[in-house]
Amino acid sequence: MRLYHLNKILLLASFLVLVGSGCSPVPDSQNQGMIRVEIDVDGTLEVVEVPTGATVGDALEAAGISLEGKDRSEPASGVTIAEEIRVLVFRVEERIETEQQVIPFEVVRQPTENLPYGQEKLLQAGKNGLREIVSVRVIENGEEISISEVSSVDLEEPLNEIILVGMQSSIAPVELPSPLVYLSNGNAWLMEQSTANRSLIVSTGDLDGRIFSLSENGDWLLFTRAEEDEDLINSLWTVNIGSPEDSLIELNTYNIIHYADWVPGIEPRFAFSSVEPRLSAPGWQANNDLELKVFSENGWTSRVNLLQETNYGGVYGWWGTDFQFSPEGDFVAYASPDQVGIIPYEEAEKVPFLEMVPYKTQGDWAWMPGINIGPLGNVIFTVDHSSQEGSPVSEESPVFDLVAIPLTGGGSQTLVEDVGMFAYPLASPVTAKPSGEASYQVAYLQAVFPEQSATSNYRVSVMDRDGSNQGAAFPPPDQPALQPSRRWGAWSPNPNPEKGYYPLAVIYEGNIWILELETGFAWQVTGDGRVQGLDW
Repeated sequence: MRLYHLNKILLLASFLVLVGSGCSPVPDSQNQGMIRVEIDVDGTLEVVEVPTGATVGDALEAAGISLEGKDRSEPASGVTIAEEIRVLVFRVEERIETEQQVIPFEVVRQPTENLPYGQEKLLQAGKNGLREIVSVRVIENGEEISISEVSSVDLEEPLNEIILVGMQSSIAPVELPSPLVYLSNGNAWLMEQSTANRSLIVSTGDLDGRIFSLSENGDWLLFTRAEEDEDLINSLWTVNIGSPEDSLIELNTYNIIHYADWVPGIEPRFAFSSVEPRLSAPGWQANNDLELKVFSENGWTSRVNLLQETNYGGVYGWWGTDFQFSPEGDFVAYASPDQVGIIPYEEAEKVPFLEMVPYKTQGDWAWMPGINIGPLGNVIFTVDHSSQEGSPVSEESPVFDLVAIPLTGGGSQTLVEDVGMFAYPLASPVTAKPSGEASYQVAYLQAVFPEQSATSNYRVSVMDRDGSNQGAAFPPPDQPALQPSRRWGAWSPNPNPEKGYYPLAVIYEGNIWILELETGFAWQVTGDGRVQGLDW
């Protein structure tokens, strides 16, 4: 019985040993933790085995494959491998390419009243521009997948072709006692003997209208042209109107906003005041200087005198100072937002004659009184800013009076009350009366709404030099008033040979009108509405 139990125990133990031995694992590569990876690279298929938990980057390294530059793989190199996969390797190449493209010019057909109807004239030949474009092409495994532009620079700006197309109306011609020059569409034109006799004297298309002045003898025109250089505003030029094709002269003078004009005398001298360009409004910082130069017809210029060095210019001096030479050239009148006076040519020191409260514009501009010296050189006509009765803020007073300042003393005399801030008086040449008295008139702009003269339109008025015989002259009461401008008009230096009157040329609604103030007659002599300036 005891032997029976012993055998039974031995049999059970043997069974357990057999069972235990049947559960042992069979060794292979998978079960040892290695994963098969296929890599498609450079047109071939590479196979490697990597341990469980390795990344795609590890598999690439095991295969001796490196990613350079912007090469990439799918899946990305940082992805962990969990099972057999195929990795795609993309060789990425970036090519930077530079090409030049032609910028075609445009043809601009510009209507002009200066040619007969239907007639055409080439004003400016067109010229194509040139643009340089830099692009990046992306190529993967020899195949272009994208192209993108990274920069574009215009090496040469196109120059539009401008063709003048005549639309001359049936406006009757008017005889002119003196040559009249005018600015239209950025070009300078000349009317001579008759308003029907017109010629183009400067065709650059870039006259900016800041300066537009005819010399005393009528031979030379002084003007400014806009500059493309971002560091310059404009440049000063002159041309002999008798031979404009051969005498266009750059005067090596730049950034002229308020003043440049001829200096009375024999030499071809001009004076100017300059500014420094600024990015902030109004676009400049005035130098408030006054310099004289002489020039020759071959383009040579030289400084003659410096009447005013660069200075801060007083209140609102950043805006600038205006000047005008006396008829004899012995002194210069000046006007700033708070003062009017003279600068004797020899001493070159300011002598103030009128102090005023500067007008507070509430904007990025400053008001300056227009100044004009009488033809006898003994009086300055200008505008005084007066305090308004009962107003606590004199700087904002809307009261502006036209005054005369006798240079012989006695203080300023009010000629026209409530004239408006933009009166810009213009004294006529002298007329000898039968009594022998030297007489002349003063034309000026009268605000329609003096209390809002900063935005009001104006009418041309005229008076005798002492302020008597005041009266509105143009336009008629039933017609819209004109917009004020520093260069709104000009007197003819010569009288009408038949009538003895000095006609006044005025810019009204973009056209030139000739006024005969003694009779009240007015003739429109241009019709395209494009006139921007004139001088006589």
